Amino acid sequence: MNYLDDKRIVLTLDAGGTNFVFSAIQSNKEIVDPVILPAQTKVLEKSLETIESGFRIVMKQLPEKPVAISFAFPGPADYPNGIIDNVGNLPAFAGGVPLGPWLEKQFGIPVFINNDGDLFVYGEAIAGLLPKVNKLLEDAGSPKRYQTLFGITLGTGFGAGLVHKNQLFIGDNSNATEIWLMRNKVRPNCLAEDGASIRAVRNSYARNAGIDPADVPEPKEIAEIARDEASGDKSAAIEAFRELGEVVGDALANASTLFDGLVVIGGGLSRADGLFMPAVLGELNGQIANYDGGSFDRIVQKAYNLEDANQAVDFIQGEVTQITIPGTDEVVAYDPLKRIAIGTSVLGTSAAVGIGAYAYALNQLDA
Repeated sequence: MNYLDDKRIVLTLDAGGTNFVFSAIQSNKEIVDPVILPAQTKVLEKSLETIESGFRIVMKQLPEKPVAISFAFPGPADYPNGIIDNVGNLPAFAGGVPLGPWLEKQFGIPVFINNDGDLFVYGEAIAGLLPKVNKLLEDAGSPKRYQTLFGITLGTGFGAGLVHKNQLFIGDNSNATEIWLMRNKVRPNCLAEDGASIRAVRNSYARNAGIDPADVPEPKEIAEIARDEASGDKSAAIEAFRELGEVVGDALANASTLFDGLVVIGGGLSRADGLFMPAVLGELNGQIANYDGGSFDRIVQKAYNLEDANQAVDFIQGEVTQITIPGTDEVVAYDPLKRIAIGTSVLGTSAAVGIGAYAYALNQLDA
């Protein structure tokens, strides 16, 4: 699936709790200056008015009519039917609002709505980490290829998505890959998101530095403290990201027993990967015990960090050998090393969501 030369235009929307950002994509590239309007989250009529207005402003900048609208919108939702039922940060949609069908009536074109975590992973599967890794394997002469990409976003929340063979997996209730609800390894009575988000880093820093949570800096500054680029409690900063990595790594270990492929990390916290990735890999490549006191590898595959140059080389190289077909002189390439790799977003989280929305719409139209 390659839409780099596709001239069809798709309208997109990044719906946040503060702003709605409208744009248009053609050939996997944004072709207009984004239109930013304040989010109307409490009154349905105002929210719908804002959404329609934003798309119409973008349309006036386009050389031709778009073929579809495709965007991420916070759930809960029935995404295939375009129904939003968000009672959290978008209370205007409480009780269920058929946003997709409503937009189709306003604009006369198909409308596709998904979760932002899903579209992030879809974008990275289409034009980001997945094709990049497969190209590296091909260039190295490896027979190995990956068709599955699992992704997480680390920011205000802890989201995820899964793509296999260019198909987005959303589940029968639009509820697949809800990784944020996994059990938190560090505090087992809590959900994973409390240990794998911006608030997790800030709370851990406050606790370990012995300061009031209200006085805690943002994660960007905490990362700078950990790297000796800003003043503060360095040990508390290092521990905050290590703890994040432990929770994320355990959640990924649980998730990766149910899929088998690459992992991509996005979101604002992903820029601090050098601080938390060692703990993530420590969980994935660690041990787990049984009731009899024995121990096993936490997952079957060996996990590698693509952001570490040496690990990336080892991952790409694998253990390729040549084996003979019985009864013949013919040989085939064989790589017995079962392995997965984790890398940060190649496209950038926001760009990946946009490309994911674009590719998803065209894929659905072509289907």
